[in-house]
Amino acid sequence: MALAALGVVYGDIGTSPLYAIRESLGEHYGLSAGRENVLGVLSLIFWALIIVISIKYLTYVMRADNRGEGGMIALTALVAPARRMRPGSRRWTLVLVGLFGAALLYGDSMITPAISVLSAVEGLKVATPLFEPYVIPIVIAILVALFAVQSRGTAGIGKVFGPVTFLWFTTLGALGLYQIVQRPSVLAAVNPLYGVEFFARNGWPGYLVLGSVFLVVTGGEALYADMGHFGKKPIRFTWFALVLPALILNYFGQGALILGNPAAVEHPFFLMAPKWALLPLVALSTMATVIASQAVISGAFSLTRQAVQLGYLPRLHIEHTSDRQIGQIYIPSINWLLMLACIGLVLGFRSSTNLAAAYGVAVTTDMVFTSILFAFVARARFGWAPWKVGLLIAGFLVVDVGFWGANLVKIPNGGWFPLVIAGAFFVAMTTWKTGRQILADRLQGRTLPIKLFLADLEGSRYTRVAGTAVYMYGNPEGTPPALLHNLMHNKVLHERVVLLTVETDEIPVVDDDQRVTVSELGHGLHRVVLRYGFKEDPDIPLGLEQARTHGLVFKPMETSYFLGRETLIASKNPGMALWREHLFSVMSRNARSATSFFGLPPNRVVELGAQIEL
Repeated sequence: MALAALGVVYGDIGTSPLYAIRESLGEHYGLSAGRENVLGVLSLIFWALIIVISIKYLTYVMRADNRGEGGMIALTALVAPARRMRPGSRRWTLVLVGLFGAALLYGDSMITPAISVLSAVEGLKVATPLFEPYVIPIVIAILVALFAVQSRGTAGIGKVFGPVTFLWFTTLGALGLYQIVQRPSVLAAVNPLYGVEFFARNGWPGYLVLGSVFLVVTGGEALYADMGHFGKKPIRFTWFALVLPALILNYFGQGALILGNPAAVEHPFFLMAPKWALLPLVALSTMATVIASQAVISGAFSLTRQAVQLGYLPRLHIEHTSDRQIGQIYIPSINWLLMLACIGLVLGFRSSTNLAAAYGVAVTTDMVFTSILFAFVARARFGWAPWKVGLLIAGFLVVDVGFWGANLVKIPNGGWFPLVIAGAFFVAMTTWKTGRQILADRLQGRTLPIKLFLADLEGSRYTRVAGTAVYMYGNPEGTPPALLHNLMHNKVLHERVVLLTVETDEIPVVDDDQRVTVSELGHGLHRVVLRYGFKEDPDIPLGLEQARTHGLVFKPMETSYFLGRETLIASKNPGMALWREHLFSVMSRNARSATSFFGLPPNRVVELGAQIEL
């Protein structure tokens, strides 16, 4: 698991040495690559890795797991369970913060593959200028291949990528160690005073350098989002045993090289290698950047699944790629959307330096939101004292807001892209959630309470037919509209009727002994509630099989499933803006069918329609 985690989780943060030092000491800040500036930047990089990754994420934030699952949606579910919130409340505000933070990860998932692969392939230009016209086509070909293999799943990819990533980190450490041995004085940068003096000496331009220094910790959020794939222990062990030492050695090695040759600042990573090793290093770098992209792609899949199960996105087609690991999934629609966006970014920005301007805004904003949400989790869930929470989060926010402010200046030069993507996903998620609530309210207004329906059955002479009818409805206290429509049009009632409600809890997995609740209502009617976690896919036939232990026995081949199918009509009724109602209708029409999503046998399903004005 540690080797697989190395191949999937740490790819993103492990390829930052390709461009982080180059961008931090680049001429666009107007700072020289002199000794004091080099040591200052190295000091900032060293302490960023320690504070942001080692302390904040691996020591504290990963404690806030939702029964093993991480990421912004899981964190939001911990601090603000959806069924206990109302618009305008503090918890609703926290949900909005969490949703926007989650939406930002989609922008990051598009930029990371583009900048990582582009920065590696650009190493060919260091070897010979003859490759320059072929850089963009090579990058696009690699990206297409990367997304084409996603359907194999993260377990299979991790087995292939793990050994390559191990070789990559070993190479990082070896290259850096060789340079450090030549100039051991570079190790003085461990002293944080060099970072403080860097700010004091360079003023505003020195502060803006934080926007590039932050590149060394991008991947922290993807690391947290991938926690559900591999667990805490393999992720923590791999970081402290291999990843952190290799990164520090390489960054300090690049600094040592620049101390001896300031002109090497243009491509310090590749210039650390001897000439005979340059092309093999470019090849290894390219493989490593492909792996880097895997961390954020896996994170995007996990995030999307959680959003679907918690009702923030419509039903999507989700494929399971492992029989043993429930968290290993593949979502075709998200996969191809990310691929098209990555190719568009490569064609639009055309160099990793240009793309660096778009990188960082999304992740820094996300890290600020993570600190805020973690504060509420620590107080409400862990029961920590207010002074302890305040002191810890204040320390995190000083660092987070510092990085965030330095990245905000990138917005005009490309930082707008992840914000636009995040805005689009945020609008989609809030529209879907609000629309589903409005739809539920509209249906509730015309729903007949189950008690009145049972009372009506007392003296009725409906014809009872053999078999079992399962009526699905979200309100466990109401009578399913499909049942009323069936009685109205067909005048018959099955001898056994199951009123089924499926609930998704704000936990990853529901224990089997808490899965099914059965209540006998009389007149051959039974109320069944099936509960699932947000990491689980509902399987209704299997869930009803578990109802046998509660005395509800029926034959699957004599069972029919009745579903309501609403045709949504945008209106000027109170609720959402008209354009959002149209958007909700489009999303609803294009959602995965309930038959497929709930695992129902298609030849046993009957759909009864109704028109609903939003």
